[in-house]
Amino acid sequence: MRISVPKETASGENRVALVPDTVVRLKAEGGIEIAVERGAGESAAFPDAAYTEAGATLVERPELYGDADLVAKVQRPSAGELSLFHPGTVLVAFLQPLTDPDGIARLAERKVTAFAMESIPRITRAQAMDALSSQSTVAGYKAVLLAADRLPRFFPMLMTAAGTVAPAKVLVLGAGVAGLQAIATARRLGAVVSGFDVRPVVREQVESLGATFLELGIVGEETEGGYARELTPDEQRRQAEELERRIPDFDVVITTALIPGRPAPKLIPAVAVAGMRNGSVIIDLAAEAGGNCELTEPGAETVRDGVTIVGLTNLPSAMPFHASQLYSRNVAALVSHLVTDGELRLDFDDEITAGACVARPEGVPA
Repeated sequence: MRISVPKETASGENRVALVPDTVVRLKAEGGIEIAVERGAGESAAFPDAAYTEAGATLVERPELYGDADLVAKVQRPSAGELSLFHPGTVLVAFLQPLTDPDGIARLAERKVTAFAMESIPRITRAQAMDALSSQSTVAGYKAVLLAADRLPRFFPMLMTAAGTVAPAKVLVLGAGVAGLQAIATARRLGAVVSGFDVRPVVREQVESLGATFLELGIVGEETEGGYARELTPDEQRRQAEELERRIPDFDVVITTALIPGRPAPKLIPAVAVAGMRNGSVIIDLAAEAGGNCELTEPGAETVRDGVTIVGLTNLPSAMPFHASQLYSRNVAALVSHLVTDGELRLDFDDEITAGACVARPEGVPA
C-alpha cells in the first residue's frame, strides 16, 4: 500500500503529518511505500533530503494523490485538495467532526473513508494514538513561554546585590494535559504556581507538580472521556464570582478549559481583567473555541485595561519540530492499527477503528 503525505495548505500550519524517523518505522513493517510532497517538512525543520534518506519518495502535488491508499495530514483538506482524492482513499487528519459537519459530508460525498485524530477513543489501547494529548502538551509548554516573554517581570525569585525580586504568581485554569504541562513548565521557570479544575480527582496531580490547588468551592464531575462536565448556570455564576475575586492576585493566568464540540466556557469576565495589575498577562488556550476570557479575540493579541490577552490559535504549529514528531508517532500508531501485512484492513467491529471513523462511504467492507 501507499501512504501519501502532502504539504499542509492551511494558513499558519507548519507541522507535517509524518517525519523521517516515522517513515523508517512504517517501512520496516513491510509492504508500505511512502510518498512525500516536496517541501512538506521544511517548515518543521525536516528537509527533503531527510525523507529521501528515510526511504520515502519525493513527488510533486499532481502525483501525490492518484495512487494513494492512505493520505496522512495534519489539518482537514481544502476543497482544492479534496478534489484530487480518488474514491476509496483513506484519510487520517484532524477533521473537526463536531464543528464542521459540512466538511465531513463532503468527504463522504467524495467516497473518502476518513479517520479523525480527535475522535480516537480515550482508552488504554489507544494511548499511543492520542494526538489531542500530544498536541496539548506542546500547547501547554508554549503558553508559558509566551507568558514569560510578555510579562514585564521575572518568573523566578532572584536575590541580587540590588535586592530581592519576588517571583511571579501564575494561575492555570484547567488541569488537563495542557494545564498540567503549563503548571510543570511555569514551576521550572521558578514561578509560584496555582492550579484549578472543577474535577477534584486532579488535585493530587496539580500538587504533585509543586503547585497549590486553588479552592473555589465549585466541584464538577468527570465525563467518560476524561473531560469535565459542563457546569450548570448557577455553578458557572459562582465560579465566575470566585475567580473575579481571586484573579487579581496573579501576574499570569493561563486558561485551558474546553468542552469538545461546544463553545469554550467563559471563566474570566471583563470585570476580573479590569481588576488585574498593569502588565499582567492572560494566555487563552481555548481561543479557537471562542476563549475562556470574555475579552479574548481569537487569533489576536490585545491589551485591555493594561492586561495583555493572548488569543493566538494553533500553538502547536509554533513549535512544529516536536509537535510534528509527536503527531507523527500518533499517526503511525493508528496506521499500524489499520494495516495488516501491508494492506488496509478496516475492522469496524473494533472500538478504535469505529470510534475514529467519521466518514465511511456505503459499500466499504467491515
